[in-house]
Amino acid sequence: MPSIVKPVVTHPGLERNTLGLTIRDYEGGMSTLCAGCGHDSVTAAITHALWESNTPPHMIAKLSGIGCSAKTAAYFARGAHGFNGCHGRMPPIATGASAANRDLLCIGISGDGDSLSIGLGHLAHLVRRNVRMVYVIENNGVYGLTKGQFSASADVGSTTKRGEANHLQPIDPIFLGLSVGATFLARGFSGDKRQLVPIFRAAMAHRGLAIIDVISPCVTFNDHEGSTKSYLFTRQHDVQMTVTDFVPPAEEISATIPDQGVVSIPMHDGAALRFRSVPDGYDPTDRMAVMEHLMSARGRGEIVTGLLYIDEQSSDLHELGNTTEAPLTQVPYEKLCPGSAALAGVGFR
Repeated sequence: MPSIVKPVVTHPGLERNTLGLTIRDYEGGMSTLCAGCGHDSVTAAITHALWESNTPPHMIAKLSGIGCSAKTAAYFARGAHGFNGCHGRMPPIATGASAANRDLLCIGISGDGDSLSIGLGHLAHLVRRNVRMVYVIENNGVYGLTKGQFSASADVGSTTKRGEANHLQPIDPIFLGLSVGATFLARGFSGDKRQLVPIFRAAMAHRGLAIIDVISPCVTFNDHEGSTKSYLFTRQHDVQMTVTDFVPPAEEISATIPDQGVVSIPMHDGAALRFRSVPDGYDPTDRMAVMEHLMSARGRGEIVTGLLYIDEQSSDLHELGNTTEAPLTQVPYEKLCPGSAALAGVGFR
């Protein structure tokens, strides 16, 4: 838990969402992370996405493992449920929470060490089951709590503050997700909140597991020259694959986006969105084409951001398990446990 409680002071002029809540109602405790940590920017983006999505705080379940990233869950949605698990073991806890109450919005906050090292096996099975949740990887390439050793996502040639170079091949969560069947994959940068908010909103609306890999620089151990997870390196090599925005379900809006240039289209709330066509041939629903494009970009030293892959035709955990429409937490005990007499008449093979 955070050591400092943030005072709840709301300005009367703050805008409210359809639930009558302000952005302050989606905040959490005061951050105790290092000043300038990219994780705090991720927190701000999640907070705005929840507010814009009109999500009731009591219908949010926040889950985390161990590491600097695990502290993020304490810094947003103070009215939500929360569970801080063991190192790398957040995915099975999230699976249980989602299985018990399908109406909850589960948000898992993890790090590159928590997900790609000790928790790699659990993450793979979370993908396999397509558990409906938002899974955020705050990726900084180091173990910040243990003084800056390379993590499994550190790039070859990246150096520590002391000058040692990494020689091991990195595990890229986007390539991992593509190879094991993930249905929603996106990458963002903690320094680009304008892109992150709609990515998070789209992830919250996805029917299945949505993995967002966020490059989130560690200002203490990995923000120096020679690091490929620093603010400067990411800004210099960031290539936005798509112009990202999120439009909630409503009456269809039709328009033609030109091959070249930008078109402005009015939205239901009166705002106007500007659209630009993505590069010719890029299809975010074609798993192999996405992988080939990302491999090509990696060869050019580019970090591709945006919504990179999505599969909206897949079945989630509850559809695969044929569970009840009502959350299991609301099913009467008598139905969940009908007794030995009733079970005696059931044939098992």
